[in-house]
Amino acid sequence: MFLKAFKRYINNFRGFSREIWILTLITFINRAGTMVLPFLSKYLKEDLCFSYGQVGWIMVCFGLGSMAGSWIGGKLTDRIGFYKVMVYSLFTTGLLFFGLQYVTSFAGLCFAMFGIMVIADTFRPAMFVSLNTYAKPENRTRALALVRLAINLGFAAGPALGGLIITNIGYKGLFWADGASCIISILLFYILVKEKKKVTEDKSLVKEDITKHVSVFNDGTFLLFLFTSFATALIFFQMFTTLPLYHGEVYNLTEFETGLIMSFNGTMVFTLEMPLVGYIERKNISKIKVLLWGSVFFALAFFTLLINVWIGVLLLSVIFITLGEMLCFPFANSFAMSRAPRGHEGRYMALYTMTFSVAHIFSSKLGMLNISFFGYNTNWAVMGFLGLLSAAAILLVQRRLKQESHA
Repeated sequence: MFLKAFKRYINNFRGFSREIWILTLITFINRAGTMVLPFLSKYLKEDLCFSYGQVGWIMVCFGLGSMAGSWIGGKLTDRIGFYKVMVYSLFTTGLLFFGLQYVTSFAGLCFAMFGIMVIADTFRPAMFVSLNTYAKPENRTRALALVRLAINLGFAAGPALGGLIITNIGYKGLFWADGASCIISILLFYILVKEKKKVTEDKSLVKEDITKHVSVFNDGTFLLFLFTSFATALIFFQMFTTLPLYHGEVYNLTEFETGLIMSFNGTMVFTLEMPLVGYIERKNISKIKVLLWGSVFFALAFFTLLINVWIGVLLLSVIFITLGEMLCFPFANSFAMSRAPRGHEGRYMALYTMTFSVAHIFSSKLGMLNISFFGYNTNWAVMGFLGLLSAAAILLVQRRLKQESHA
């Protein structure tokens, strides 16, 4: 019985091209080497002695650079191709991280963080387009889930490695490690993966698809979908901003106990996401239905916290958040790519990735404002309501898709 279940689990990892496995490997190396980001605010506050306000502004510049980079990356991907964008972006980012350790003034760091993130996040839409190119059509959503798995494993390893580096070398060592991981991972990609040119035999179809939506901003259905992407990302980021505070202030949990609860999220994603995505694809369940249920689970995660009479609701909430994450994020990625007309993939993926950048900026701000003025329960109610709004928007997307199919 166990062997049968294990074999079924392993089967979810079969059928990928060599390029997809290499992309997964370099993603893991890159994310495991992303050690500066988890410790950035601590470095700015404790090592460089900036005020909380100054740290906040530097992080705003970080978020704005991420947004600009995503948009520029999408435009460049459509113009010169994903391969060149990925190589130049990650290699240059590595060099810039080496130099970042020597920037110590407030104005300099605002400018530097904005500039680094503009270049670093041109990589994201290009990487999504590369998955669309190297994965077989029937494997694309699973390929996205596989790369997400590598990202989660990398983020799990990165902070632990970063802590060891800080203890033995200091914060300067983080910049060298982060820069080196960028350069090593993209060199492996450049050596092992050759650029795959776009198929040219469908020029008439390319022209037809590009003229179908003159601009991504004229695609009302996609813009409605972007709202759901923004809302679910904003809700999800509460897990890393307001929820840890809630654990300590209301339930008196230690950092270690909070870490154990949060680690359950990573464990669920690692063990269940690939089988879940594989099952949904085998059953040919509509992406829209999956996104709808994901939004509902996100809403349930925060409405559950309103029942604050039992500590078990904290674990139940994380389970609902993780279910929402596993259903929404891989299939939202897949929907965004499938929605893009030929020749506009980069622009569509740029806007999709920008929703996460915007959500990252506003998630902690909105959550902290709700808590400071109205309390935790109001924040949970607001987040639950956002989840329901996202579900309603998905239903509108479903209706518009039916109208388009009959047009």
